[in-house]
Amino acid sequence: MSVLVYVENTGGEFKKSVYEVVSYAKAIADSLNTNLTALSIGSVDSSNLERLGQYGASKVLNVRSEQFKSFVNHAYASVIASAAKEQDAKVVVLSNSFSGKGLAPRIAAKLEAALASGAVELPVINDDAITVKRSAFSGKAFAFLEMKSAIKVISLTPNSFELRKNEVEAEIVDYSPEKTDTLETIIKDIVRATDKVSLADAEIVVSGGRGLKGPENWGMIEELAEVLGAATACSKPVSDADWRPHEEHVGQTGIVVRPNLYIAIGISGAIQHLAGVSSSKTIVVINTDPDAPFFKVADYGIVGDAFEVVPKLIEAVKSYKAG
Repeated sequence: MSVLVYVENTGGEFKKSVYEVVSYAKAIADSLNTNLTALSIGSVDSSNLERLGQYGASKVLNVRSEQFKSFVNHAYASVIASAAKEQDAKVVVLSNSFSGKGLAPRIAAKLEAALASGAVELPVINDDAITVKRSAFSGKAFAFLEMKSAIKVISLTPNSFELRKNEVEAEIVDYSPEKTDTLETIIKDIVRATDKVSLADAEIVVSGGRGLKGPENWGMIEELAEVLGAATACSKPVSDADWRPHEEHVGQTGIVVRPNLYIAIGISGAIQHLAGVSSSKTIVVINTDPDAPFFKVADYGIVGDAFEVVPKLIEAVKSYKAG
């Protein structure tokens, strides 16, 4: 028996969310008194694979086949399920990322396993049952899922579990799955935006609303994000007006984020927007309206004109970093 964790890479590199999910899987493995095996698919340097041992992975299965150079949901799910069977994994863990949301149900179906998606805490383990806490109703409540099946699949919400160093020497093993689904779709090329922080993985998000008055004023949002190392986002009315691309829209009908710091500038805080950002660990609001709904959920609030406050904030951050 073992615990298997799938570690996804972006351009051959592991993001912080990967080390979070390995730390999480290691804690589960310790509770079950078993070992942790990581599975990597794609071209990743051996130094990066070995680094997984710093967070508790004693073995790393490495799939380097050209067949899996690009992500294809059903093919990757087949590889992960195959590895889980060969390793006799009773728990399979992966990140609840964009790709993880598509992989987890397929893996569970192939393994005839119970599925808990979007976990936010370590599960409670009681004999053969595992109870997982996850957010529900757009972050307004929590659900507790009890899984009693022989095999369990759990996906972890990014930024919900701290990194835990648990250093072991990782054994790197080249892995070739016995059987995978036929690749009916071939991805020739993937073009990624490399000059921006990914919104889904960002620890800091700077978001703007209609209070910015127009797309021509977005420069200060981007500058603040740059000095903070943050991702940029916007409210739905802003994306609907084509001020910003739709992939930056956060909210109930857009991207749900869970950063350590969310800065809302010129956003009133409609319920649909709050549903997508309420899980942020710290919320800072800048708005001219002292009665804006956002202030009711903010950890810190500034009643003031964004065109006066934000430039001063940028200079303060630059000064802090310089000093």
